[in-house]
Parts: sequence; C-alpha cells; structure tokens
Amino acid sequence: MMNQLIEFATTHWSLVAVFAITALAVLWYESKGNAATLSPAAATTLINNEDAVVVDIRPAAEFKTGHITNSMNIPASTIKDQLGALEKHKNTPIILVCKSGLTAGASASELKKSGFNVFKLQGGITEWQAASLPLVKS
Repeated sequence: MMNQLIEFATTHWSLVAVFAITALAVLWYESKGNAATLSPAAATTLINNEDAVVVDIRPAAEFKTGHITNSMNIPASTIKDQLGALEKHKNTPIILVCKSGLTAGASASELKKSGFNVFKLQGGITEWQAASLPLVKS
C-alpha cells in the first residue's frame, strides 16, 4: 500500500503538488477568521450554559431544509449588511453555522472585526446531523 502511494506521488507529482497547495490554501483561509472552532457537543454546551446565539449563514433555501433550533438565518453574502441585527447580541457568544464548516471563516472574521465573540461550528450542519442532533424545518 505504502509503495503504491509513493509510486503514485512520484509518477503524478504535479497532482500531488496541486492537492498540497489547495489544502494549504484552505487551511490558511479558514485560519484567518481567528474564531475558535466548536464541536457539536461543545456548541450545545455553550448554547445551554451561556445562551449562545446560533447564526446560520447558509442561503435561505438551505436553511429551510433544516436548521438548529432558535437559530437566525443571515446568509454569508449579507453578513456585512446585517450587523445591526446582531448588535443586541454583542456580549453573547455567537456560533456561526455553514453547510460543512469550510465557509464560516470569512463571516467570522467580519464579525470579529466588529467586536463580536464568535465561534464556528466544526463540520457545520453536516457534522451536527452526523452527531444525531435535532434540526427543525421551516
């Protein structure tokens, strides 16, 4: 198995290089949000113990297919314009939720710049569902 992997990597070095660069770019992009990542269990604890506000940044159509109870839907494309809607939650933890946990970084960065206490849900709504946690539909 390892010999096949090494053979593939040496034969297709350009594909391996592109994959490595892409992986590093995704990691860099996500890290610049500077928001801590929470597992679904940690997010549940924060919601229950500190009344954290859940903000689902998926488009409205995706939000309607299933979302975390009491979450607000503010699509990532409008987050800058909707900061006023979150102003009353400035002293409360905010948990950003996207589909797979990969796109919340930019929104988290925007909220952090505006002084919010922001966290990202690890794995997004996909991991929430995988943990058999409830979703509501509207």
